[in-house]
Amino acid sequence: MIVAETRADLAKARADLPGRVAVVMTMGALHEGHVSLLQAAREDADHLIMTLFVNPLQFGPTEDFATYPRTRAEDLATAEQNDVDLVFAPSNEEMYPNGKPGITVDPGALGGVLEGASRPGFFHGVLTVVLKLLHLTRPHASFFGEKDYQQLTLIKIMVRDLDLDVDIVGVPTVREPDGLALSSRNRYLSAEQRIPALALSRALAAAAAVGGRGAAAARAAAEGVFSATPGAALDYLAVTDPLLGPPPDHGPARMLIAAKVGTTRLIDNAPLAL
Repeated sequence: MIVAETRADLAKARADLPGRVAVVMTMGALHEGHVSLLQAAREDADHLIMTLFVNPLQFGPTEDFATYPRTRAEDLATAEQNDVDLVFAPSNEEMYPNGKPGITVDPGALGGVLEGASRPGFFHGVLTVVLKLLHLTRPHASFFGEKDYQQLTLIKIMVRDLDLDVDIVGVPTVREPDGLALSSRNRYLSAEQRIPALALSRALAAAAAVGGRGAAAARAAAEGVFSATPGAALDYLAVTDPLLGPPPDHGPARMLIAAKVGTTRLIDNAPLAL
């Protein structure tokens, strides 16, 4: 496995990867959710690139950029165990040599709702770094987790609207045995906080259990879980169509949830049948 820290080293190593190439973009602190992305990408492609970069553009002024977990040695070991051919692990200066970019990717109206409303500027930072990494790694396919469903949807729209020649593949959410969606931020939860944190997955299950009765019934069932769970402060709970538009009267839909448990902000989502 090659670890490249500069654009020049990345370009040199990338030139030696023939055939179909896939990339998995990460901010490190890898868990089994990331492993599922690496495995799916490995099955799809002849060669696999992983990026390892904590992107400052997607953190707000009160968010956890400085304390975000950085576990480089463990992450590189995980990459090697999963047959990654090339890791691109740039510094901030290498990724943004001119400082904060003057031009970023505008996520449009969809970037201002749900996560975008709670974290202004977040999707500008996400789409900008994804676009840069797609240019630098030149993959045929890139794999993203469905846990960050709004992010995945916006990346697909960006690729479509900007005519990028890359397949964007979503991979189902991986959960812990108790149902909690895997996240690098789960390590911030104390043992006591894990109990209210399960409200997110239990709310999704409650909404699914009333399938076929419409968006209002699904929303009420999910909100009831939070009303009965002290310690989980709901940020938003939305029912949408699969492309994050208004929910249909009947048919496929999506529920998306964000909540705070202590100081840890968690998100989750799942498909619904209305």
